[in-house]
Amino acid sequence: MYLLGEQSARTDAMINRLQSLPVQWLRDLAPCGPVLQVDATDDLLPLLPAEQLFLLIDGVINGCIGARPLFYWQEGDLIGLQQDDVWADCHWCCDAPLRLQPYRREEVFRHLFADAGRAQQFVEYLQGHLAILAHAVAELKPREFRSSNGFKRVAAGEILIRQGDVADHVFVIIDGHAEAFVDGHKVGDVPRDEIFGAMAIFTGEPRNATVIARVSSTVMMIPGDQFLSMTRTNPKIAHSLIESMARRIGQLNRQIAPSTVAEGQR
Repeated sequence: MYLLGEQSARTDAMINRLQSLPVQWLRDLAPCGPVLQVDATDDLLPLLPAEQLFLLIDGVINGCIGARPLFYWQEGDLIGLQQDDVWADCHWCCDAPLRLQPYRREEVFRHLFADAGRAQQFVEYLQGHLAILAHAVAELKPREFRSSNGFKRVAAGEILIRQGDVADHVFVIIDGHAEAFVDGHKVGDVPRDEIFGAMAIFTGEPRNATVIARVSSTVMMIPGDQFLSMTRTNPKIAHSLIESMARRIGQLNRQIAPSTVAEGQR
């Protein structure tokens, strides 16, 4: 499976290498039926039995997410590996007739893993596709996301940011949990995937809270200037930040309300 669009010479060479592998694996395995001839269609998947895999002998298959063509398979590729709910929003189509050689799915996998060399090639095939897609995604992502972000593992009780300090980074909890304190009093929790430390980056003022890891955690640290650039160019990040701030305001309101009631009853 390869992304549509211009590829580098290195990627083209890898694609050619990957497409040569399936025919080598299947050379000693008997097909389970005659070559399947398929006319041009906008919905190929229902025409392919789920218990079979296919060697694409002739033609090109396009994969679409919604109405947008994003990737393709061509002669030499193994068709039918993608059979999972994660592919529910993807449909396959072809603009010209196809010729596909069918093999029983279970027999293909038994054949592959009966020989260490074939099994290694199959792993290479999967890893190669992953490498090609990862390279393509890296090229498509805005430059600011190919970041100087750092990841840090912290122990329970470690201070992530300290009230009164100068702000130079924004943080995201990748794994774990933290707590926020103002003047020594707990004012909220910082759960996984939460952005924190952004307010001082926006205002240029010192940190207004201390954040301490409640459990052993992994945090991503984003330089302040880079984060500001990201919020300007990526609405999803700005939206996530607004959600985080709204949650914190809600936490503060819930803590302030009992105190206000208590004061009124004195």
